[in-house]
Amino acid sequence: MAENCKNCTEIITGNFCVNCGQKKYTKINKKYLLDELQYTLLHTNKGLLYSVKKIIRNPGKTAKEYIEGNRVNHYKPILLVFVLSGLATFLSFKVLNLKEVMTLYFSQQHINSNLMSDILSFMSSYNSILMLLYIPLFALTTKIAFRSWGNNYYEHVVMNAYILAFYTLMSIIFLYPILFFFRHSPVSFYNVTQISVLLVPVILLFFFKEFYKDKPLKSIILRIFGVLGLTVLGYLIFILIAVFIGFGVALLKGPEALEYLKMK
Repeated sequence: MAENCKNCTEIITGNFCVNCGQKKYTKINKKYLLDELQYTLLHTNKGLLYSVKKIIRNPGKTAKEYIEGNRVNHYKPILLVFVLSGLATFLSFKVLNLKEVMTLYFSQQHINSNLMSDILSFMSSYNSILMLLYIPLFALTTKIAFRSWGNNYYEHVVMNAYILAFYTLMSIIFLYPILFFFRHSPVSFYNVTQISVLLVPVILLFFFKEFYKDKPLKSIILRIFGVLGLTVLGYLIFILIAVFIGFGVALLKGPEALEYLKMK
């Protein structure tokens, strides 16, 4: 039965207004709320699980599909990074006891463990936000390296969201079980985290080889070297910022901060 849209007064002949997208009027009752709850939960979980499955199988192909317009079944990539980084943070600090393990490691290495503990506390509190800040920075590096291959900066933002999502998923699935095994050995724990960084070039190659399937492998590898060089520079800047923030947090604790910041 046709009726006028409650939003724009356009005549609705189906379930939605063709002019503004407003849903056909339905009285709010118990059935309405249950239907909305069911749709929200199933739609969210379906989109999340669908995207996770596709990213694990082929992140480059998945990103390309999304950028080229195949989006209806996908979870939003930026939101996906936020969700996955939140999960990774929970596992790191609540299951792996990252803060305690790394504080003990820095203490054993005669590095100011209190300062590093403050930095780790900051990163654990704002990790999801920091992950979101990484994306536009990394997008800048890939845009510069692949600047002549046709994708704009904002498409590189989406690419890097998928890269970061894939890296986070691989860490949760493969790296975290290993770290859990070494959680009582700070030195081994730290060494494993450092070795895991070597996977970044492999992930980048896997991603861009599938995203740019029509490009020569040699050209992709050369551009990845450029990305890595720019990323290392950006990482060093980030570390300096993190140390500066930790230093500022320590100073706020009071006059004893100068003694507190001395190397042991």
